[in-house]
Amino acid sequence: EMRERDWSSDVCSSDLGDVSALTQQHPSFKEDLPMKKLTALFLSLLLVLTMTAALAETDITLWTFPIGDWGNSEKVDEMLAAFNAVHPDIKVTVEYLDYTNGDAQITTAIEAKTTPDIVMEGPERLVANWAAAGKMLPLNDLWTDETIADINANNASVVATCQGADGNYYMYPLCMTAHCMVINKTAFEAADAMQYIDQETHTWTTEGFENALRALVNAGYFPTGLIYCSGQGGDQGTRALVTNLYDGRFTNEEHTLYTMDSEANIKGLTKLQELANEGLITFDASINGGEEIALFVNGTSQMAFCWNAAQVANNKDKLADGIELFPMAFPSEDGVPRLDGGVWGFGLFDNGDDEKVAAAKEFIRFICDDETQVRNSVYNTGYFSVRASVTDLYTGTEKAANADYAMFVQYLGDIYQVTTNWTTQRYEWWNLLQRIGDGGNVADEVATYIKNVNL
Repeated sequence: EMRERDWSSDVCSSDLGDVSALTQQHPSFKEDLPMKKLTALFLSLLLVLTMTAALAETDITLWTFPIGDWGNSEKVDEMLAAFNAVHPDIKVTVEYLDYTNGDAQITTAIEAKTTPDIVMEGPERLVANWAAAGKMLPLNDLWTDETIADINANNASVVATCQGADGNYYMYPLCMTAHCMVINKTAFEAADAMQYIDQETHTWTTEGFENALRALVNAGYFPTGLIYCSGQGGDQGTRALVTNLYDGRFTNEEHTLYTMDSEANIKGLTKLQELANEGLITFDASINGGEEIALFVNGTSQMAFCWNAAQVANNKDKLADGIELFPMAFPSEDGVPRLDGGVWGFGLFDNGDDEKVAAAKEFIRFICDDETQVRNSVYNTGYFSVRASVTDLYTGTEKAANADYAMFVQYLGDIYQVTTNWTTQRYEWWNLLQRIGDGGNVADEVATYIKNVNL
């Protein structure tokens, strides 16, 4: 005991400085010293490496289009804080895009090889455009059997829209909605036009739509509705307006051909041209969907074709006095609409960095799969979850009015935005509307459109 105590005292007092004195007193120490030094050095290095790994940070980028409050930096920062509480080692930098310049920004980034790690949008961009061009990474490992079953229980069309032509998944979906239109109930009541609407189901017939337009104009409300066609922004509204009038379809079931040249669709476009010639509706080549909404909420027009649940909160503080929002399905010949759907989620650009890919997938899993976070993630979009297990998001909240739009989901039709040559089609669509608005022969103009979009 005395020898051990003296040896310890010597070691401590010398701080291993007088090695010769120690080895004279304790011969075995000289033999053990190299090993002791190596062990101490190894443990020190291990500690440093462990601390470095703990402090290491993976930086990833997210570019998001303005999908509800996913375009609001304050709300997004709250979601990032929740993510970092679980993953403090992953830093997410966000850039906010809009639908006027966002596509051009992505195109520029692709050409310059500066694309973000994650992008939030829908299948028409993630799958039909960027994945088809070979720029996106498959997300097959995110798709579990449980996830697929949960989504299919809600809507059987969603899963397929997230897959490319090669069968891989290039999008992981978060939310969905059925696009609709909206009218100013105040103006409709003043014009005695509410009689042409089924106010319980928020539906109307093509004949009722025409009668309502005529009533509005006769009562001095003009413009009534604006068929916007300056670009592709909000084009889901004009597509649904045309196809619903006489129960047309925008594409074939296989999503390989566009079918605007069908008898029903030709009839729908002709009807709109006739209504415009009569002065009941207006083709406007100077505005897009977002600008049409602005003209509706400021009281210029009496309806908007570019509308959905998220627009309620987006425009709550912009509504002119006297406007009462009354959401509507698009008019159809029999009063039973087939509405266009929107699905939004996440995709990953192929930037060649496995560490960033792994971090990006952790972010997507947290946002979409965490049982608590997914409710907040969807709530911030203003839409509805793609999963049957995530419901009742808006009751008792400041977005309670959004819950009313759930009634349109039953009318959700085919989600066709992954059809071949989609990017070209979007360009050709607004050009087609411009030519028809300028008085072009409908059949001839549609023939040109079909020639340009069907490969």
